Amino acid sequence: MSVRRLANPRFARAYDLISDKLALVEKELALHFRSPIPTIDGIGSYLGSGGGKRLRPALLLLSSRLLGYEEGEKDVRYAAVVEFIHTATLVHDDIIDEARLRRGRTSANARWGNNLTVLFGDYLYTKSMGIALDEGDLTILKVLSDTTLSMIEGEIIAIEKTGDIQVSRDEALDIIRRKTADLFSAACRLPAHFSPRGDLFAAERLAEYGRCLGVAFQLIDDLLDYTGSEESTGKPVLNDLREGKLTMPLLLALPRASARDREAVATVVREREFRTIEPAEILSIVERHKGIAETRALARDYAGAARVALGSFADCDAKDGLLLATESVIDRVS
Repeated sequence: MSVRRLANPRFARAYDLISDKLALVEKELALHFRSPIPTIDGIGSYLGSGGGKRLRPALLLLSSRLLGYEEGEKDVRYAAVVEFIHTATLVHDDIIDEARLRRGRTSANARWGNNLTVLFGDYLYTKSMGIALDEGDLTILKVLSDTTLSMIEGEIIAIEKTGDIQVSRDEALDIIRRKTADLFSAACRLPAHFSPRGDLFAAERLAEYGRCLGVAFQLIDDLLDYTGSEESTGKPVLNDLREGKLTMPLLLALPRASARDREAVATVVREREFRTIEPAEILSIVERHKGIAETRALARDYAGAARVALGSFADCDAKDGLLLATESVIDRVS
């Protein structure tokens, strides 16, 4: 399996700190993607070969190192669990969104169909909990269970809000927190439950760090739907709006937009394609009404809050790596 790293080259140093552990995570993922059932094995091999940033496993491994856990394999196994949960959500999201591409390749649902793919997503969720159950820590199982439930709740809320141009900033942030940031939070806090220097305070601080970092990450992801390219992001520009999703750049711009601008947005949402309205018109609306600038500023605020959450931890290379992550998510280009 190949691993794509975040754009900021400085963050490569953080990956280097945990490169041996990340290699073990890849082996763990490959092991559990395998199955004697050909369809499961085929989908698993396909998804495993697609690469990814492995950001959530990397954050878990860095948090483990921060808390003095380096010799055992609990961090590796829980990092694999977190990545399986993340992959399951991507599989289900692509089905819900009827996505044809994922990371520049044909999505699993486009290749195997919705029926088999939704079952494979369920398989990954169950597999992840099985791996965690083998470790026997009920506290960690509760964190993972609560996180998964929150992610599902976020997806349900997001579906209910599809096509709604009245979604508020706070409602959008709640969806982001549930769908994305809670898994970041769980990845960062889990080591506090099995590491030598872990305790409740460390768990709370790392959970807050991960939650804020996750919100910043998703805000930039939303931004890239407007500023990126299909080549860099692996999906068409303004794909979210085409699917009826109003993300933060547009939501922040709309209160200042004219009635004509708002009707243009409503038309795209209604038609679910750029037939009557050109993409350039939507991009102009977001740019003119400061949606892009304000989304980037909001992402920087959350990245700053993530840095503050790490303030009580002693300086070390792992802390430096986690701090670099807050810069890297802001500097993303894909």
